[in-house]
Amino acid sequence: MARRRSLSLPIILGSTAVPLAAALLVGWTLLLAKTIAESDDVVGAVWLLVLGAISFAVILASLGLLTAFLVREILEVRRQDGFIDSVTHELKSPLASLKLCLETLEREGVEPAQRDDLHHMMREDVERLNAFIDDVLETSRATAKHGSRGMHVEPLDVRDLLTECAANLERRHARFTGQIEVEVESGLRIATDRAALEVVLKNLLDNAAKYSEGDLHIVMRAAPAAGSSLVIEVVDRGIGIPEKERKRVFQRFYRENREDVRRRQGTGLGLFVASSLVKHLGGKVEARAGDNGVGTIMRVTLPRQVD
Repeated sequence: MARRRSLSLPIILGSTAVPLAAALLVGWTLLLAKTIAESDDVVGAVWLLVLGAISFAVILASLGLLTAFLVREILEVRRQDGFIDSVTHELKSPLASLKLCLETLEREGVEPAQRDDLHHMMREDVERLNAFIDDVLETSRATAKHGSRGMHVEPLDVRDLLTECAANLERRHARFTGQIEVEVESGLRIATDRAALEVVLKNLLDNAAKYSEGDLHIVMRAAPAAGSSLVIEVVDRGIGIPEKERKRVFQRFYRENREDVRRRQGTGLGLFVASSLVKHLGGKVEARAGDNGVGTIMRVTLPRQVD
């Protein structure tokens, strides 16, 4: 409740101050108009009216900007609070799992097959922690105008890149079943920063896998677009994104307020990182409804820069 009051306060103050200033402006203008009609110094009175109107307009604009700034900052603090909660959960869960695995391994009489399973679980937890740290580091660079990351542009075979990203997803999600299809015409190439594009595709693929139900079915497709551009799409059959949320999901720390989203682990950083890096590469990323209204299509448009 305290957070709601803190957000409503600047809104109430702003919504009260702006109409009050507007009422004062109207009243002062009417008073001056009457004074001008009765005054001999018409020119001086008119200038006074103009300067007063400009001053009030500046006050109104300042109040509006101040209100918008306060609301934005409060919302940012809320998102950061949610991020801290998510970070705590993201760190505690794999650490608790690792601790449990180590304690189990210390017991006598652990069967070799069980040891192998425990080692596999520990590797997954370590990979999860590593991926989380990578996301945080990429976010730090992105919020600093992409940090000191320079553009290392090189020609890439799009099919090879997408196939490699799909294989990496299968390795990261070894316990998932399903299929990942790559649909790219042979010989399609792009000149861009490979490392940045790999991070983008990794985050989009991980998001598609995370929000899929049951067996995975993800399609990665790429094709030339108008204006010497390249379009890469990551298509899933997951829970989907409501239309009103499709732009907001790229905001830092943002997660949809839905039960089927909250019960999945996440920090609201992956899509923000992907969006920031795509902008760094000179392109754009957008979320669309999936094929036949099922799931989601993440579409990345990039300049090709090659023939």
